[in-house]
Amino acid sequence: MTIFTLVKRILALLIAFAIIASHANAQDAASYYKGKVVHFVVGIAVGGGFDAYARMIAPYLAKELGSTVIVENQVGAGGLLALNRMYAGSPDGLRLLIVNGTPATLGQLLERENHKYDLMKFDHLGIISAYPWIWLAGPKSGILTLEDALKPGALLRWGGTAPGDGPMDGAALTCQALQLNCKIVSGYRGSAEIALAMERGEVDLMYISDSSAANYVKSGSARALAAMARNRSELLPDARPIYEQLKLTPEQQWWFDFRGNLNDLGRMLVTTGGTPPERIAFLRAAMKRALTNPELIAEGEKSQRGIKFQPPEEVLELVKKTLTAITPEQKKQIRDAVERY
Repeated sequence: MTIFTLVKRILALLIAFAIIASHANAQDAASYYKGKVVHFVVGIAVGGGFDAYARMIAPYLAKELGSTVIVENQVGAGGLLALNRMYAGSPDGLRLLIVNGTPATLGQLLERENHKYDLMKFDHLGIISAYPWIWLAGPKSGILTLEDALKPGALLRWGGTAPGDGPMDGAALTCQALQLNCKIVSGYRGSAEIALAMERGEVDLMYISDSSAANYVKSGSARALAAMARNRSELLPDARPIYEQLKLTPEQQWWFDFRGNLNDLGRMLVTTGGTPPERIAFLRAAMKRALTNPELIAEGEKSQRGIKFQPPEEVLELVKKTLTAITPEQKKQIRDAVERY
């Protein structure tokens, strides 16, 4: 037997052992999840867009895992409380979190005092969808067009949940970019409560994802003033991009492009870092199958909750890119803008 033949046989044996080990690990992970209770955590109140997505996905994920998947709402600080808890949680793979990637990444970028997580150290499971955000006006606001909102002297009252959430940060960056006279009212438990506040006339405006915005527009509880992106929303095609409606300066475009890059992080799915690799592999595969299931995608389309799955490897690269692309001077400008309101 030649050395070459011997090496080939050894390599073949190693590959065979690796395949056997891989199958064994997958079987162990499947056995681990079978019959268990998995908590699908949402950091926003019942009735909001993130909650709706979690409840829509849960039964499909349960089928793939062989587990019972329970949606659990942990309300507080615009989702930050749930994010901090997940980061410090037990790495057992039995809890996962749907994250608003936009404010979560901004909070880490600005090193906010109450953020106690590192998005690069979570075990990522993918992105459900990324989406443009929409500038909405309430029916009692008297604001019918973007031009109405830009009138000199107009006081614009925006709704939000807590400092660091998407609606508040989006409103703050919009007010900074366009030099508007704004007041941001916080304390609402989610987008559903902000929408009700707009109907009651407590606030005038909301900055929200297009999937949630489409439902409020369809119900007549809000009107879309602009898509806060370079391209139109598929769900709200009549909401012209702000880039089309206004002649923006290069600086203004930078502000809106920065927010648009954050929007690309969409609805992320994570679990606590350090979860055993075989469980992460099984959980990722199950999540991918669930989110690419044609029945789930069709269900999402009916309720205007689009699903465009992005794999975890791409998500982690997006997070790294966003967190490292901003200069210290730009970071200071962003921090000053979001803390002004």
